[in-house]
Amino acid sequence: MNSSFLTFSDVEPGEIAGLIESAIAIKSGNHGTPLTGKSAVLLFEKPSLRTKLSFWIGVEKLGGRPVYFSPEEVGLGKREPVSDASKVISRMADIAIIRTFSQSVLDEFAEAGDIPVVNALSDHEHPCQAFADIQTIHEHLGSLAGARVAFIGDGNNVARSLAFAVAGSGGHLVVASPEGYELDTASLNAANDYGSELGGTATQVRSPAEAVAEADIVYTDVWASMGQEEEASARMEAFAGYQVNPDLMAQAPAGAKFMHDMPAHPGEEVSEGMLEHPSSIAFDQAENRLWAQAALVQAIASQ
Repeated sequence: MNSSFLTFSDVEPGEIAGLIESAIAIKSGNHGTPLTGKSAVLLFEKPSLRTKLSFWIGVEKLGGRPVYFSPEEVGLGKREPVSDASKVISRMADIAIIRTFSQSVLDEFAEAGDIPVVNALSDHEHPCQAFADIQTIHEHLGSLAGARVAFIGDGNNVARSLAFAVAGSGGHLVVASPEGYELDTASLNAANDYGSELGGTATQVRSPAEAVAEADIVYTDVWASMGQEEEASARMEAFAGYQVNPDLMAQAPAGAKFMHDMPAHPGEEVSEGMLEHPSSIAFDQAENRLWAQAALVQAIASQ
């Protein structure tokens, strides 16, 4: 894989299975300490529970020292140019893990510095989440090959990374979104190209019922992400009918599992109690952020 992990496709499709196996091995306690004597800087322009907790503990498990900067402390491109911050951090730390609003910040930071950079979330992709997702699917289905995943909701950064992750693993992602909120055609085409070797696909439909009809996994995300607060009321109206609830799960095949990257907004994209529904594997999915990210960082640090 590339020295930095800015988008999911920085990992070759043929490397995905090995990284999932590595994540499962680390989860079982089988891992080295490739970060011994090294520091990982966590630069967060957006607050987070799962991302901070999982990276912090993951870096420590690999023998490293996490150094966290909160949204108030960062100011990339505001308090000082992104390139200056990158050059300074590159002289003191060994890896940068960045959670930011703009993908361009990640790209500029990686270009200016000379240490690996990990995308812990941007407006364009959430590739670490996608790795945790496919690890979780692998654990519950036994394989991603031929797996059918329905994503109900906004064609956002989570959906985009999931399209590459599922298609690149030989699975089939169907995204159901209202008009105007679809996953863009360029991303769908790129995900299909990425998955072509293993026969994976990513497609877009309008109807949630159509998306879940053959699904092994039903996945959703919030309708309005951080930074989209002004759009919340319009999105509530547009996404009416896109809630994942027991009625929608009943339209999926028996045994279908429910996933959500969290935090969830009960009463909006999910009905009350869906995270605890018998089909839910959302908390397995949350835990796997730790193990998937540790596997990614281990692979980067071992190059």
